[in-house]
Amino acid sequence: MSQTPKQSAEHSVPTSADVARLAGVSRATVSYVLNNASAVRISDATRRRVRAAAEELGYVPHAAARSLRAGHTRMVLLPTAAFPSGPLHSRFLQELQGALRQLDYTVVQYDSLGLDGGEAVRSWAELRPVAVVALGEAGLTPQGVGLLRRSGAKAVITLAPATIEGAHSLVIDQSGIGRCAATHLLQRGRRALGIVLPSEPGLDILGQHRIDGARQAIAGTGARIEPLPLSYDEESASALAVRWRTLGLDAVYAYNDDYAMLLMRALQDQGIDIPRETAVIGADDLLLGRLLRPRLSTVHLDMIAGNQLAELVDRAVREPDSQPGTHWVMEARAVHRESS
Repeated sequence: MSQTPKQSAEHSVPTSADVARLAGVSRATVSYVLNNASAVRISDATRRRVRAAAEELGYVPHAAARSLRAGHTRMVLLPTAAFPSGPLHSRFLQELQGALRQLDYTVVQYDSLGLDGGEAVRSWAELRPVAVVALGEAGLTPQGVGLLRRSGAKAVITLAPATIEGAHSLVIDQSGIGRCAATHLLQRGRRALGIVLPSEPGLDILGQHRIDGARQAIAGTGARIEPLPLSYDEESASALAVRWRTLGLDAVYAYNDDYAMLLMRALQDQGIDIPRETAVIGADDLLLGRLLRPRLSTVHLDMIAGNQLAELVDRAVREPDSQPGTHWVMEARAVHRESS
């Protein structure tokens, strides 16, 4: 009867000393090269030799050891539970993370869904990040900012509809998006506006900001607004479309292009003419909206780019005593097409 052969002894984990011997340099030079230190002049030939030796040995720097030597990590934490999904936001996150990696940061996305504000912040602090970039309404408070600072975070940056005391606040005016969409519909002669409120967690909060902006736009015009809760699925859209004519609405702002396309298809399935019976506008200006018939009107958003935010993070980390500021980082403008 055959026997299972014994496993060979484990190879020892390569160290920086092994890399230094193979490359013919000092351990300090290995550290400078692999940590991308710019303060020390090292020839390109030496840098190539060190990286080749590290690759041959399969050596990677020990992040925890590097953090102990530096006194802090190079981790940038991105809590994302309340950040909206979609192609634009996915592209923004990819650009932000790529730019941060180019700046030698380790990027960690952290899903805080299910944790209240205080619990979430304590869980972030346990990871000892050098910076926290809170995307969306992540439940961060001035007390939370203070806790993160005491735990070693050199920078706390928020990208949200409101400012947070003690943090660098990049303000996205979500109400301005709803205000822009409703103003466009009013200018097209519509006076009974449905406003979609997404039922999905996180988006419901943003939807409320946008309906508040729409209410600001119609103030004093004699127009009315009807909130329309909607889940992002065909069943929910079909159920709303079936009772559409009973609502007496002549227009709808559908939160974003995804919801607008979903609802527009359902309305058309019910024989509702767009835009003659109901004008439709979304937001985000997705390419797919231009391919529909009728082409989808939308709100185009000009927002801070991911690489710009990465540079702000790096500057805030390098200047931890700088006074936190507030920056408005988004502009909204209506794009009129056939659906309205």
